[in-house]
Amino acid sequence: MKRPRGLGPTTVRSSDSADEQHLAEFAKTRRGVEGFVEPRTAVTDVTLMLVAHDGEWTRRRVPSVEWAHRFANKAGIPSYDAGVVGYPARMREYNRRQKESGS
Repeated sequence: MKRPRGLGPTTVRSSDSADEQHLAEFAKTRRGVEGFVEPRTAVTDVTLMLVAHDGEWTRRRVPSVEWAHRFANKAGIPSYDAGVVGYPARMREYNRRQKESGS
């Protein structure tokens, strides 16, 4: 299949202050939040996924792995390397509940 004309390789958007603000707000307004740092891939930059006690989660791009761990430390939340520890079961359960409710 040929690529449509004029479309080059995709570009990855870098993180910005809105990403940091979103993460800070999520961490501040949920309880039991943990951070899962996701490494850069061919498709995305480094991301930080925050997961609350009930499995609600959010993900945003961040400048670096080190930045993500510093952010979590400042916010008083534990942070883990997602590639090492994986993701918590409560997140999968939250996704299942959302899918079942049609949200």
